This record gives sequence, C-alpha cells and structure tokens, in this order.
Amino acid sequence: MTGHSPTPPTPPTPPTGAADVNGARDLGFARLDTDRLRRTGDPEVVYGEGKTPGQLVSLLRELHDAHPDRAVLATRLGPEAVEAVTREIPDAHVDQVARAATLGPLPALRGRVTVVAAGTSDAPVAREAAVTARVFGANVDQVTDVGVSGLHRVLGERDRLDAADCLVVVAGMEGALPSVVGGLTGVPLVAVPTSVGYGASFGGVAALLAMLNSCAPGVTVVNIDNGFGAGVFAARVARRAGDREEPTPS
Repeated sequence: MTGHSPTPPTPPTPPTGAADVNGARDLGFARLDTDRLRRTGDPEVVYGEGKTPGQLVSLLRELHDAHPDRAVLATRLGPEAVEAVTREIPDAHVDQVARAATLGPLPALRGRVTVVAAGTSDAPVAREAAVTARVFGANVDQVTDVGVSGLHRVLGERDRLDAADCLVVVAGMEGALPSVVGGLTGVPLVAVPTSVGYGASFGGVAALLAMLNSCAPGVTVVNIDNGFGAGVFAARVARRAGDREEPTPS
C-alpha cells in the first residue's frame, strides 16, 4: 500500500516562565536575549529558518511571556511552522505573504514608513519589511507595483513618498527603482534587492550591485531579500522623526 505518511504532531513545548539569568532565558536549544528590549528599545526577533515548528512555538511563547505588553515577531516561517503557530497560539497573527507571525499588542506607532515595491513578485520581501516596521513601532504605508518599466506609476505616487519619514524600496531584476525614487525625494531611503529575476540577475546579486552603485544620494542598502533588516532600520528612523518637535516660529 502506498501513500503519504501522516504529518507527525508538533512536539510539546516547554512551559513558559523560565527564570532569566543575566538577561537571558535558557530554553536548552536556545538562549533568549530578554534584555534586548531594555538595551535597544526592541525585543529579540525569532528567525524561523532552520528551527522546528515546536521550537518556534516555544520561542514565541517565551518571548511573549518576557514582554507581555509588546508585540514579538517571528520571521521566515515555513508551511509547517505556520500551521503549528496557527494551531497552538490562536492569539498570534500570521501573515502568509510575509511568512511572519506576531504575538502581543503593537507599541504606540510613531512616524511613517512607506514600503515601495517594484513588482508583485517582490511582495513577500516588501510585506516582511512592512510587518517588521509596524512591530518595531512605525506607521506603515505600502505602494505596490511601481517598477521602472512603467515610470508613470511611481511618478504618480510622489506625494505619498514625500509624506514618509523613511522609505523602504524593494526591487529585483536590475534593481533600478531605488535610484529613481532617490532622485524624486529627499526622504531617507533603504533599498532592498530581491532574488527575483532571470539567470543573469544571479539570485539578486545584480540588483544588489546596482543599488550599491546608485548615483542617487541618500540611499543605503541591506542584504538580498532582507525585508526584516530594512523594516527595522526604517522604523527606527521614523520613530525618531515622529518624536521630533518642530520649533515654534519666532
């Protein structure tokens, strides 16, 4: 008789509430940095790739236990991890496009991050950046499918670009969009190359090199497909801008 074996159940996860020692919580397979929120203003984030579904469930629960008043985040979740988190932590919000899960209340949102995606194929990385920026305390706007092959599309969004405190610009293929956006506005900009493209894009290396060599000033670049890193950077810029008080005219 042939057929697929049933998916084994997720192993039971240890109870939450383990003692913290020197700002860390030892779970046996991982040591959570529970002091990171105090040091940096943001709690530790769980990177999902390479972890079992049971480990991810345990890590999210422990982070939430350590920071019950602040949303915690897990990124790069595979299908089995998404299923486990959805089943075992009903209060978690899972974003299927971003492959991310959040648990707990968002912080007070300050400033504005606008995530700009060149194409629909860049959506997973763009959504990862958007989810991250929101969890890290920024309001988020999203502008989609405005790649340089139809330049009128991004030109029509200039008001939304100018309204941001920080921009995240996501593009694959030849990676030209950040240079175009950087020439349209003076808003701080972090560029994200994606691995979208045909063979000579070399899995995003072509876009990465194009962004690193941008002739538009004020463009900084993160690693290929690193929507998370871009979201953190942009949220921290936006939060600082949102805290700033304009001087009263004399």
